[in-house]
Amino acid sequence: MSLDVKNIKKRFPIFKENPNLVYLDTTASALKPQTVIDSIVNYYTNYGVNIHRGVYNLSYEATLLYENSRETVAKFINADYEEVIFTKGTTNSLNMVAQSFLHKLGKDDEIITSNLEHHSSFLPWLNVSKKTGAKLIFVNLDKNGDIDLNHLKEITNRNTKIVALTHVSNVMGRIQPVKEIVKIAKSVDAITVIDSAQAVAHFPIDVKDLNVDFLAFSAHKMMGPSGVGVLYINKKLHDELEPFEYGGEMANYVNKDSAEFRTSPIKYEAGTPIIAGVIALKESINLLVEIGFKNIKNHINDLNKYALKELKQIKGVTVYNNSDTGIITFNIDGVHPHDVATIFDDKNICLRAGEHCAQLTMKWLGEVATLRASFYIYNSKEDVDKFIKTVKETVSFFQKVQLIIWVLKIYIDKL
Repeated sequence: MSLDVKNIKKRFPIFKENPNLVYLDTTASALKPQTVIDSIVNYYTNYGVNIHRGVYNLSYEATLLYENSRETVAKFINADYEEVIFTKGTTNSLNMVAQSFLHKLGKDDEIITSNLEHHSSFLPWLNVSKKTGAKLIFVNLDKNGDIDLNHLKEITNRNTKIVALTHVSNVMGRIQPVKEIVKIAKSVDAITVIDSAQAVAHFPIDVKDLNVDFLAFSAHKMMGPSGVGVLYINKKLHDELEPFEYGGEMANYVNKDSAEFRTSPIKYEAGTPIIAGVIALKESINLLVEIGFKNIKNHINDLNKYALKELKQIKGVTVYNNSDTGIITFNIDGVHPHDVATIFDDKNICLRAGEHCAQLTMKWLGEVATLRASFYIYNSKEDVDKFIKTVKETVSFFQKVQLIIWVLKIYIDKL
């Protein structure tokens, strides 16, 4: 494998407390390195004050730390400083964007979405559709679960106002051609909204190269703290975009009958933000940059390839995807995923089971629920071996259970 997993694990305190843990649920939330935890503790221990509005030194220093994190994020995604907005997470970001279009769309307008979407990417636009009369148009997926660009071109027209799609599905794990998607949308001057929650921890994102209008991701998906998100807003939209929330700090002048608001990014960050979390986000970015996306990609691909090879040799297992980002979505035939995940938990293996907040994708797959294993930088070949061993044991266990049930049924029928 391309990474020294043993030394990487030393950076994550959870493995000191639980050295035998096999964590295969990074797609839901990544584990946190000590540097991120230390950064949060440092803020609350040595600062703990509000930012921007205080004239005393502690507030000034905390503000510098907060805004320095914004500069780090901007560099990380190749955005301008004023284009980086801090939110509570991807869900919050995408809802903010959708809400801002409630007064801009009507019954003749169309919003393009897909069956790949996480509920956070789909439900805000479903709400907008119901309230404005705008039509939801679904772009087809190909056999691999990728956006069909030819169909996207066919359905994109002068009525298309929004193209809101995922960068990487949390079920299929495949990287979507965002740059091409944006080009098609821009051909009719449609606004593009990209959910990059699953993308940000796996490969570089260059918002200028993508030419996207809005792009959202969460800190906790990239080893940062929970409760912090980033919303990129292309500066071309700043003048025409109203604030998402109203309150403290975001206003320049307030009168009884009018108000004048500050410029971006503060214009979109009303109230006291999650200061410690934003400051700590910088540390997770620093770790990603230190390890390098090329090394991360190679390591995850090696694990994924090895796991898939072994998994597909097990009779009674169905695999649904071929991921670019270390996600394996599968089922043990005839067994509910929750039952399987319970057995894995007994082996100290964290495996996801359910709909993954992506019921449209589940329906596209023809399943009610699935299992999901996701690999990251703190996973090793030994983790994969334990995973595969437990799959085999689980298949064997449920085959025996089913055999016992079958025999009992025959016996009862004869009574």
